[in-house]
Amino acid sequence: MPRMHKGNLEGAGLRVAVVVSRFSGEPCEKLLEGALDKLAQLEVSDDDIDVAWVPGAYELPQVAKRFVDGGRHDCVICLGCVIRGETAHFDFIAGGAAAGIAAVQRESKIPVIFGVLTTTDRQQAMARSGGNRGNRGADAAEAAIEMARLLLGFEN
Repeated sequence: MPRMHKGNLEGAGLRVAVVVSRFSGEPCEKLLEGALDKLAQLEVSDDDIDVAWVPGAYELPQVAKRFVDGGRHDCVICLGCVIRGETAHFDFIAGGAAAGIAAVQRESKIPVIFGVLTTTDRQQAMARSGGNRGNRGADAAEAAIEMARLLLGFEN
């Protein structure tokens, strides 16, 4: 029988960093609320959570890397919202944020979770940040805990 490696949702004792963009306002605030609520449900102590606000989604990777390099956290959650407008700005910002977060994750020994909404309009953003489509911030927090536990399991 092959060895199976799985994470779990036991958050107690894990140290979590959250980097959140403030540019889109309310959807980002609701993503953070969802993430913090989920972390509390998973028994992550408030004392083990650091939250950093950045101007926009493009700035998420730099602060995520700072948290990774600091070596004090078991996972980093990146939250933001990029709403398509009338210009190509959306493509550059959404693509840059995704590529930057992916680069930080590849270079890291801890999970760096992509929790950035990329939506066509504000209505879609609100639906995915606590509305009728759930809260992707909560989903990102759950993924972070599961991945942290999985990767910590490789150290044992």
